[in-house]
Amino acid sequence: MEQRIGLIGLGNMGNAILQGILSSKIVSGNQINIYDTHPEKGISLNQSYGINNLDSARNVAKESDMVIVAVKPNAIIDVLNDIQKELKKSTIVISIAAGVSIKTIAKCVGYEQKIIRVMPNTPALVNAAMCSITPNTEVTEEELATVQTLFNFIGETEIVPEYLIDAVVGASGSSPAFVFMFIEALADGAVKGGLSRKQAYKFAAQTVMGSAKMLLETGKHPGELKDMVCSPAGTTIEGVQMLEEKGFRAAVIDAVEATINKSQSMSEK
Repeated sequence: MEQRIGLIGLGNMGNAILQGILSSKIVSGNQINIYDTHPEKGISLNQSYGINNLDSARNVAKESDMVIVAVKPNAIIDVLNDIQKELKKSTIVISIAAGVSIKTIAKCVGYEQKIIRVMPNTPALVNAAMCSITPNTEVTEEELATVQTLFNFIGETEIVPEYLIDAVVGASGSSPAFVFMFIEALADGAVKGGLSRKQAYKFAAQTVMGSAKMLLETGKHPGELKDMVCSPAGTTIEGVQMLEEKGFRAAVIDAVEATINKSQSMSEK
Protein backbone atom coordinates (compact mmCIF):
# COMPACT_ATOMS: atom_id res chain seq x y z
CA MET A 1 0.00 0.00 0.00
CA GLU A 2 1.40 3.35 -1.03
CA GLN A 3 -0.96 5.66 0.85
CA ARG A 4 0.25 7.62 3.84
CA ILE A 5 -2.01 6.93 6.78
CA GLY A 6 -2.75 9.53 9.44
CA LEU A 7 -4.17 8.77 12.87
CA ILE A 8 -5.45 11.46 15.21
CA GLY A 9 -6.08 10.15 18.72
CA LEU A 10 -4.28 7.27 20.42
CA GLY A 11 -6.83 6.13 22.98
CA ASN A 12 -7.83 2.48 23.29
CA MET A 13 -9.58 2.32 19.94
CA GLY A 14 -7.05 4.46 18.07
CA ASN A 15 -4.19 2.38 19.40
CA ALA A 16 -6.00 -0.87 18.52
CA ILE A 17 -6.46 0.33 14.94
CA LEU A 18 -2.81 1.36 14.77
CA GLN A 19 -1.58 -1.99 16.11
CA GLY A 20 -3.74 -3.81 13.57
CA ILE A 21 -2.28 -1.75 10.73
CA LEU A 22 1.25 -2.35 11.98
CA SER A 23 0.71 -6.10 12.32
CA SER A 24 -0.57 -6.25 8.74
CA LYS A 25 2.85 -5.16 7.44
CA ILE A 26 1.17 -3.64 4.38
CA VAL A 27 2.54 -0.25 5.35
CA SER A 28 5.83 0.69 6.96
CA GLY A 29 6.17 2.86 10.05
CA ASN A 30 7.38 5.85 8.04
CA GLN A 31 4.10 5.83 6.07
CA ILE A 32 2.11 6.44 9.25
CA ASN A 33 1.59 9.89 10.78
CA ILE A 34 0.17 10.21 14.28
CA TYR A 35 -0.87 12.88 16.73
CA ASP A 36 -2.22 12.70 20.26
CA THR A 37 -2.64 15.37 22.91
CA HIS A 38 -0.37 13.24 25.11
CA PRO A 39 2.99 13.49 23.26
CA GLU A 40 4.59 10.62 25.18
CA LYS A 41 2.37 8.11 23.36
CA GLY A 42 3.70 9.22 20.01
CA ILE A 43 7.30 9.33 21.20
CA SER A 44 7.13 5.69 22.27
CA LEU A 45 5.61 4.61 18.94
CA ASN A 46 8.23 6.57 17.02
CA GLN A 47 11.00 4.82 18.90
CA SER A 48 9.47 1.36 18.47
CA TYR A 49 8.19 1.49 14.89
CA GLY A 50 9.64 4.57 13.21
CA ILE A 51 6.19 6.16 13.01
CA ASN A 52 6.09 9.90 12.32
CA ASN A 53 5.01 11.55 15.57
CA LEU A 54 3.75 14.97 14.48
CA ASP A 55 3.06 17.99 16.66
CA SER A 56 -0.50 18.77 15.54
CA ALA A 57 -3.62 17.28 14.01
CA ARG A 58 -3.24 19.78 11.17
CA ASN A 59 0.15 18.39 10.22
CA VAL A 60 -1.24 14.84 10.23
CA ALA A 61 -3.97 15.97 7.82
CA LYS A 62 -1.45 17.80 5.65
CA GLU A 63 0.94 14.86 5.36
CA SER A 64 -1.57 12.01 4.93
CA ASP A 65 -3.66 10.52 2.13
CA MET A 66 -6.04 8.90 4.60
CA VAL A 67 -6.87 10.40 8.00
CA ILE A 68 -8.45 8.30 10.75
CA VAL A 69 -9.99 10.58 13.37
CA ALA A 70 -10.14 8.41 16.50
CA VAL A 71 -11.30 10.92 19.10
CA LYS A 72 -14.40 11.00 21.30
CA PRO A 73 -17.66 12.21 19.73
CA ASN A 74 -17.62 15.36 21.86
CA ALA A 75 -14.20 16.32 20.45
CA ILE A 76 -14.48 15.39 16.79
CA ILE A 77 -16.12 18.60 15.55
CA ASP A 78 -13.28 20.71 16.93
CA VAL A 79 -10.70 18.39 15.37
CA LEU A 80 -12.43 18.40 11.97
CA ASN A 81 -12.70 22.18 11.97
CA ASP A 82 -9.03 22.38 12.89
CA ILE A 83 -7.78 20.13 10.08
CA GLN A 84 -10.21 21.20 7.35
CA LYS A 85 -7.88 23.62 5.56
CA GLU A 86 -5.08 21.05 5.40
CA LEU A 87 -7.11 18.34 3.67
CA LYS A 88 -6.61 17.66 -0.02
CA LYS A 89 -9.67 16.84 -2.10
CA SER A 90 -8.30 13.31 -2.53
CA THR A 91 -7.82 12.75 1.22
CA ILE A 92 -10.11 10.16 2.78
CA VAL A 93 -11.44 11.24 6.18
CA ILE A 94 -12.41 8.29 8.39
CA SER A 95 -14.42 8.85 11.56
CA ILE A 96 -15.08 6.27 14.30
CA ALA A 97 -17.23 8.63 16.38
CA ALA A 98 -20.63 7.24 17.35
CA GLY A 99 -23.60 9.49 16.69
CA VAL A 100 -21.76 11.83 14.31
CA SER A 101 -23.29 11.61 10.84
CA ILE A 102 -21.59 11.95 7.47
CA LYS A 103 -23.61 15.14 6.97
CA THR A 104 -22.23 16.59 10.20
CA ILE A 105 -18.69 15.64 9.21
CA ALA A 106 -19.20 17.17 5.75
CA LYS A 107 -20.33 20.45 7.30
CA CYS A 108 -16.88 20.69 8.84
CA VAL A 109 -14.64 19.40 6.06
CA GLY A 110 -16.70 20.10 2.93
CA TYR A 111 -19.37 18.18 1.05
CA GLU A 112 -16.94 17.19 -1.72
CA GLN A 113 -14.54 15.53 0.75
CA LYS A 114 -14.21 11.75 0.74
CA ILE A 115 -15.73 10.60 4.05
CA ILE A 116 -16.12 7.16 5.61
CA ARG A 117 -17.75 6.30 8.93
CA VAL A 118 -16.45 3.20 10.69
CA MET A 119 -18.16 1.74 13.75
CA PRO A 120 -15.73 -0.63 15.51
CA ASN A 121 -16.22 -2.21 18.92
CA THR A 122 -13.91 -2.87 21.86
CA PRO A 123 -12.85 -6.41 20.78
CA ALA A 124 -10.65 -4.46 18.36
CA LEU A 125 -8.21 -4.48 21.29
CA VAL A 126 -7.66 -8.21 20.63
CA ASN A 127 -8.05 -8.02 16.82
CA ALA A 128 -11.57 -9.44 17.02
CA ALA A 129 -13.65 -6.35 16.22
CA MET A 130 -16.84 -6.19 14.22
CA CYS A 131 -16.80 -2.98 12.17
CA SER A 132 -19.41 -1.40 9.95
CA ILE A 133 -18.06 0.73 7.10
CA THR A 134 -20.16 3.49 5.54
CA PRO A 135 -18.80 5.69 2.72
CA ASN A 136 -20.22 8.85 1.22
CA THR A 137 -20.76 9.15 -2.52
CA GLU A 138 -17.31 10.70 -3.11
CA VAL A 139 -15.48 7.49 -2.16
CA THR A 140 -14.59 5.15 -5.04
CA GLU A 141 -14.98 1.37 -4.93
CA GLU A 142 -11.19 1.00 -4.93
CA GLU A 143 -10.80 3.42 -2.00
CA LEU A 144 -13.56 1.65 -0.09
CA ALA A 145 -11.84 -1.71 -0.64
CA THR A 146 -8.56 -0.27 0.68
CA VAL A 147 -10.19 1.00 3.86
CA GLN A 148 -12.00 -2.30 4.34
CA THR A 149 -8.70 -4.15 3.98
CA LEU A 150 -7.15 -1.97 6.70
CA PHE A 151 -9.96 -2.56 9.17
CA ASN A 152 -10.06 -6.28 8.43
CA PHE A 153 -6.76 -6.44 10.28
CA ILE A 154 -8.55 -5.65 13.56
CA GLY A 155 -11.43 -8.05 12.97
CA GLU A 156 -14.33 -8.39 10.53
CA THR A 157 -16.06 -5.71 8.46
CA GLU A 158 -19.35 -5.21 6.65
CA ILE A 159 -20.43 -2.37 4.36
CA VAL A 160 -23.57 -0.83 5.86
CA PRO A 161 -25.75 2.11 4.72
CA GLU A 162 -25.83 5.00 7.15
CA TYR A 163 -29.48 4.61 8.07
CA LEU A 164 -28.59 1.23 9.65
CA ILE A 165 -25.67 2.44 11.76
CA ASP A 166 -27.85 2.89 14.84
CA ALA A 167 -28.82 -0.79 14.55
CA VAL A 168 -25.10 -1.65 14.27
CA VAL A 169 -24.51 0.18 17.55
CA GLY A 170 -27.08 -2.09 19.17
CA ALA A 171 -25.86 -5.29 17.51
CA SER A 172 -22.11 -4.85 18.03
CA GLY A 173 -21.09 -1.43 19.32
CA SER A 174 -22.72 -1.64 22.74
CA SER A 175 -23.35 -5.38 22.96
CA PRO A 176 -19.89 -6.43 24.22
CA ALA A 177 -21.02 -4.96 27.54
CA PHE A 178 -24.08 -7.21 27.46
CA VAL A 179 -21.92 -10.23 26.64
CA PHE A 180 -19.55 -9.44 29.50
CA MET A 181 -22.53 -9.21 31.85
CA PHE A 182 -23.72 -12.60 30.60
CA ILE A 183 -20.27 -14.14 31.12
CA GLU A 184 -20.13 -12.66 34.61
CA ALA A 185 -23.58 -14.07 35.41
CA LEU A 186 -22.63 -17.51 34.05
CA ALA A 187 -19.52 -17.47 36.21
CA ASP A 188 -21.50 -16.36 39.29
CA GLY A 189 -23.83 -19.31 38.78
CA ALA A 190 -20.89 -21.68 38.47
CA VAL A 191 -19.27 -20.26 41.62
CA LYS A 192 -22.58 -20.77 43.42
CA GLY A 193 -22.33 -24.38 42.29
CA GLY A 194 -18.84 -24.73 43.79
CA LEU A 195 -16.44 -23.88 40.96
CA SER A 196 -13.54 -21.52 41.72
CA ARG A 197 -13.90 -17.96 40.45
CA LYS A 198 -10.88 -18.27 38.14
CA GLN A 199 -12.13 -21.49 36.58
CA ALA A 200 -15.69 -20.18 36.35
CA TYR A 201 -14.62 -17.21 34.24
CA LYS A 202 -12.54 -19.46 31.98
CA PHE A 203 -15.35 -21.97 31.45
CA ALA A 204 -17.90 -19.22 30.79
CA ALA A 205 -15.74 -17.10 28.49
CA GLN A 206 -14.45 -20.05 26.44
CA THR A 207 -17.99 -21.35 26.05
CA VAL A 208 -19.25 -18.01 24.75
CA MET A 209 -16.32 -17.74 22.34
CA GLY A 210 -16.72 -21.31 21.14
CA SER A 211 -20.47 -20.94 20.69
CA ALA A 212 -20.01 -17.81 18.58
CA LYS A 213 -17.35 -19.57 16.49
CA MET A 214 -19.67 -22.53 16.00
CA LEU A 215 -22.48 -20.26 14.77
CA LEU A 216 -20.23 -18.40 12.33
CA GLU A 217 -18.49 -21.45 10.93
CA THR A 218 -21.47 -23.80 10.59
CA GLY A 219 -23.87 -21.15 9.27
CA LYS A 220 -26.67 -22.88 11.18
CA HIS A 221 -29.55 -20.98 12.76
CA PRO A 222 -28.88 -20.27 16.45
CA GLY A 223 -32.15 -21.99 17.33
CA GLU A 224 -30.93 -25.18 15.65
CA LEU A 225 -27.66 -25.04 17.56
CA LYS A 226 -29.56 -24.46 20.80
CA ASP A 227 -31.70 -27.54 20.10
CA MET A 228 -28.55 -29.62 19.63
CA VAL A 229 -27.67 -28.97 23.28
CA CYS A 230 -31.16 -29.57 24.66
CA SER A 231 -31.49 -33.33 25.23
CA PRO A 232 -35.01 -34.58 26.06
CA ALA A 233 -35.67 -34.27 29.80
CA GLY A 234 -32.08 -33.10 30.25
CA THR A 235 -30.37 -30.35 32.22
CA THR A 236 -30.14 -27.73 29.45
CA ILE A 237 -33.85 -27.54 28.65
CA GLU A 238 -34.49 -26.83 32.34
CA GLY A 239 -32.18 -23.82 32.12
CA VAL A 240 -33.75 -22.68 28.83
CA GLN A 241 -37.20 -22.79 30.42
CA MET A 242 -35.94 -20.69 33.34
CA LEU A 243 -34.46 -18.07 30.98
CA GLU A 244 -37.77 -17.91 29.13
CA GLU A 245 -39.68 -17.48 32.40
CA LYS A 246 -37.38 -14.62 33.40
CA GLY A 247 -37.82 -12.85 30.06
CA PHE A 248 -34.23 -13.35 28.88
CA ARG A 249 -34.87 -12.75 25.18
CA ALA A 250 -37.17 -9.80 25.78
CA ALA A 251 -34.60 -8.20 28.09
CA VAL A 252 -31.86 -8.52 25.45
CA ILE A 253 -34.12 -7.14 22.71
CA ASP A 254 -35.11 -4.23 24.96
CA ALA A 255 -31.44 -3.52 25.74
CA VAL A 256 -30.52 -3.43 22.04
CA GLU A 257 -33.52 -1.22 21.31
CA ALA A 258 -32.49 1.17 24.10
CA THR A 259 -29.00 1.55 22.59
CA ILE A 260 -30.48 2.16 19.13
CA ASN A 261 -32.79 4.85 20.50
CA LYS A 262 -29.91 6.52 22.33
CA SER A 263 -27.72 6.43 19.23
CA GLN A 264 -30.53 8.02 17.18
CA SER A 265 -30.98 10.77 19.75
CA MET A 266 -27.23 11.47 19.74
CA SER A 267 -27.27 11.77 15.94
CA GLU A 268 -30.18 14.19 16.06
CA LYS A 269 -28.28 16.45 18.46
